[in-house]
Amino acid sequence: MGVRFRVFICLAALLALTHAAVARADEIKVLSTPTMKSSLQELGPTFERQTGHRLATRFDNAATLKRQVEAGEPFDVLILLPAQIDDLIGQGRIVAATRTDVAKAMVGMAMRADLPPIDISTVDAFKVALLGVRSLSWSPESASGAYFVGLLDRLGIAERVKPRLVAVPGGEVVEAVAKGSADATVITVPNIVDVQGVRLVGLLPRELQHDTVYTAGVSAHARDALASESLIRFLMGPQVTAVLRAKGLER
Repeated sequence: MGVRFRVFICLAALLALTHAAVARADEIKVLSTPTMKSSLQELGPTFERQTGHRLATRFDNAATLKRQVEAGEPFDVLILLPAQIDDLIGQGRIVAATRTDVAKAMVGMAMRADLPPIDISTVDAFKVALLGVRSLSWSPESASGAYFVGLLDRLGIAERVKPRLVAVPGGEVVEAVAKGSADATVITVPNIVDVQGVRLVGLLPRELQHDTVYTAGVSAHARDALASESLIRFLMGPQVTAVLRAKGLER
């Protein structure tokens, strides 16, 4: 009985390990800019039901994710800015044939929901709004953060506004406004959507707008390349477009 019992235990352990390996193979590890967070969180369950693959998604600012990938961070699908994806293709880390522009976003202003509404409909009104806000959160390493600081220079108000900037790491710029660490921020609209305690003031005037494109690619070392590619195909499907638009994104 003792020998049989030990054999049974060994077989059970082997089956458990096999099951775990299969589970890991079915998991798609996604690294993405926070701009896609709201969309992926809503679309993820549908993709999982349709394919049987499970998404394990982590969000951070694009520059940080690119550095982590270059340092050897494993992933299956990466969603960053086009130039970053192109650079990683050049490094042999992403399969060139999988490069896909998934969506684009415009820039807006967000404020704490308990603060009175302000007007940003014209360039002059937007300047007045920035000068009147007590504090503004921003991400020093994000594309939106770089655009915002450049915009302050362009508007000629950098010296007056920069002392009131609150640096926020890890892509939690809008959350900092919701928590009261800052009164407002300027960032791509999808980052504002669905954050409780924050109001979308509106889009920046057309003269100041900047469309940001988000590009996906599959790792050259993806655990399951076909499964990873199926996620990108899913994101490009017509049924996804309405969700992206609701989250502030366009094709």
